[in-house]
Amino acid sequence: MASNPSSAHADTYQRLHQPALITAGCFVVVALILSIFLILQHLRYYTNPAEQKWIVAVLFMVPVYATESIISLWFPKASLACDILRNCYEAFALYSFGSYLIACLGGESRVVELLENKSRKQLGEPLLEGEDENRIVQERSFSNFFFRPCTLGKDLLAIEKFGLVQYMILKTVCAFLALLLELFGVYGDGEFKWNYGYPYIAVVLNFSQMWALYCLVKFYNVTHERLQSIKPLAKFISFKAIVFATWWQGVGIALLHTIGVLPKEGKVQTGLQDFLICIEMAIAAVAHVYVFPVEPYRFHPVSEYGKVTTETTKEALKLEEGDKEKSAVLEKKKAKVEATGTSVTESVQDIVVEGCQHVVQDVVLTINQAIGPVEKGVTKIQETFYHKSEAEDSDDQEEKVEQHVEENHSESETHVNSGRDVDT
Repeated sequence: MASNPSSAHADTYQRLHQPALITAGCFVVVALILSIFLILQHLRYYTNPAEQKWIVAVLFMVPVYATESIISLWFPKASLACDILRNCYEAFALYSFGSYLIACLGGESRVVELLENKSRKQLGEPLLEGEDENRIVQERSFSNFFFRPCTLGKDLLAIEKFGLVQYMILKTVCAFLALLLELFGVYGDGEFKWNYGYPYIAVVLNFSQMWALYCLVKFYNVTHERLQSIKPLAKFISFKAIVFATWWQGVGIALLHTIGVLPKEGKVQTGLQDFLICIEMAIAAVAHVYVFPVEPYRFHPVSEYGKVTTETTKEALKLEEGDKEKSAVLEKKKAKVEATGTSVTESVQDIVVEGCQHVVQDVVLTINQAIGPVEKGVTKIQETFYHKSEAEDSDDQEEKVEQHVEENHSESETHVNSGRDVDT
């Protein structure tokens, strides 16, 4: 009698689940120890808040991914909830990485100045003074973002921020939409069937993520010369490997599941993804120790932290000159920099308060940029209807005037005719 394939897959899953859970747990412990230690070091030596608050946000990606993956592997029923939280933080981490690059360049005002200078150099000097602004406006087109991004000037920064924030918004909305569809039983996680919501959400997120990463790469290509001090290539590779590889890894596993290479058991698909992420997070934690080190932030700038004091020491000496001895005093002055480390509490407070304010401002700005063209379109439609209604009203008024004139004319003719009849 032939055995049931589904029961055989279930037995295989039960047999491999415990060894996979133990192995993944060991990698998760390594990832958590390394990442938490590095994060605490950055919080302890929190000497450059503008940069370090975004570094901490990026570093938290490893603990979040590792913790949610091991929980999902342990309790498969919680896999969807863990996947939603993981996706939401992935979007925020991508935004944080872009903000970190801007902070390393000196802030948004310095970035705008840098991009404007590059734009002027690339466009060249015009023959006439009045042609400069017109030429820059003409060159700042959408196609230049793909071929000549420097000519966009400060608009490149707006496009880069829009690309990152739109992914953060869409990723969060799609995550909660997936949860809602799952409650109604029409999500179909990993199922490429058109009566489920998974393929549609996957397509939307794929384009959104590709656009966000493309904006980030274009921004890096323009500013990489100024970012050489932070070794940006290694940071790009380590970060994009987590975001990009884990996403396509999940899509690839879903495709293998759909075409029958992997068993149809849903637990196998989610379990394999969670197991691989646990291993990858340990590798990412080791890479972050070298890519985002704390050494550049260990020392406080003297002008901002602590104070400089001098310590004077005196020693009595005896100098021999022939048969005579002379006493002398040797005086030494030593400068000391008194600087205490920043407390972890203050660092966390700054990250939460300042970081949240920055995110909210960018989200509001992006929503306004997206709603702006829609409002203009609605305004044009309203103006069109208004002009049409005015034209119709004027036509109606002309018809009424003509009708009123004709009625008055007919009444006057009737009155004249009646007067002639009376005279006769």
